[in-house]
Amino acid sequence: MKMLDLFSGIGGFSLAAHWAGIDTVAFCEKEPYCQKVLKKNFPDIPIFSDIKNLKRSDINGTIDIITGGFPCQPFSIAGRKKGTEDDRDLWPEMLRVIQEFKPTWIIGENVANFVNMAFQRTKTDLESEGYEVQPFIIPACGVNAPHKRDRVWIVAHADNERFSRLQQSNTNTVQSSKKKRFSVRGFNYDYEMEYPNIPKNIRMDDGLSHRVDRVKGLGNAIVPQVAYQILKGIKEI
Repeated sequence: MKMLDLFSGIGGFSLAAHWAGIDTVAFCEKEPYCQKVLKKNFPDIPIFSDIKNLKRSDINGTIDIITGGFPCQPFSIAGRKKGTEDDRDLWPEMLRVIQEFKPTWIIGENVANFVNMAFQRTKTDLESEGYEVQPFIIPACGVNAPHKRDRVWIVAHADNERFSRLQQSNTNTVQSSKKKRFSVRGFNYDYEMEYPNIPKNIRMDDGLSHRVDRVKGLGNAIVPQVAYQILKGIKEI
């Protein structure tokens, strides 16, 4: 399976795809520091710097999956919450790319408050293109990371019957797996140890200027262990 990774950041989606046996064919990321990380870890994969200029003719072959953690600032409770009126709202550009490439699968990621502010627009947009759409709010501690970090994961599929099979497959996996409990500030979650290389600690910035880009990259990154669960289910189907 071939994947196009939009708003790639430091490559969380593509790391998860690698674990799941899915090939990333191109990145789209504008931040210079993130581009350096991508070039180091994925040296053979091309990087496009501006989603507004990305076109179907830029990439050869079929794209099966498009992923994207599109900018969260317009929807974050820590910001001004201007939503679709914010000029940093780049969902329309991701939709344009989806319309041009017509992938079978789409995975989007954003802050949990996106559900309250703009999910209905995204759902309507994707359904108008023939996709069935389902959001899942999954915390980082749901995959045993030592922090809560609620995020919404938007999964869309062009074939309703196969998408239903994915939902049932995920439900059966959760029901049949041995579960453990993890608690963060009073919130309890089940998680499953089915992903590789889970981090055991968090390293923090201590005011050193050369670490600012790194901390920003980590702060904007997705949790690849969550993406892995979704991509693994897609690959199995």
